[in-house]
Amino acid sequence: MKINIQFVQIPVSETLEAYVREKLNKIYKKYDWVIKSNVFFKKENDPKGEGKICDLELSLPGPKIYATSNAKNYELAFKETLNDIEKQLKKRKGEMKPYM
Repeated sequence: MKINIQFVQIPVSETLEAYVREKLNKIYKKYDWVIKSNVFFKKENDPKGEGKICDLELSLPGPKIYATSNAKNYELAFKETLNDIEKQLKKRKGEMKPYM
């Protein structure tokens, strides 16, 4: 289980990185068939006051799962993205067939 966190044209935040690793480790424990995750934090100019973007991509057996969100801060964006990913993981787990 490998976690890649990239901050695109923004300063690196150790606390945000620790928060992301903590939350993704819970996902890895719950869904042990997840192979790798890529997290991207970006900033976009947005007149509404949002513009903090989080992209999350999980590699697992079959097609990759991807989600993105745009919020007022990076923690909130990551939380929304993680909720979307968990919904997709639950759906994928229901579709998986056990082989014996």
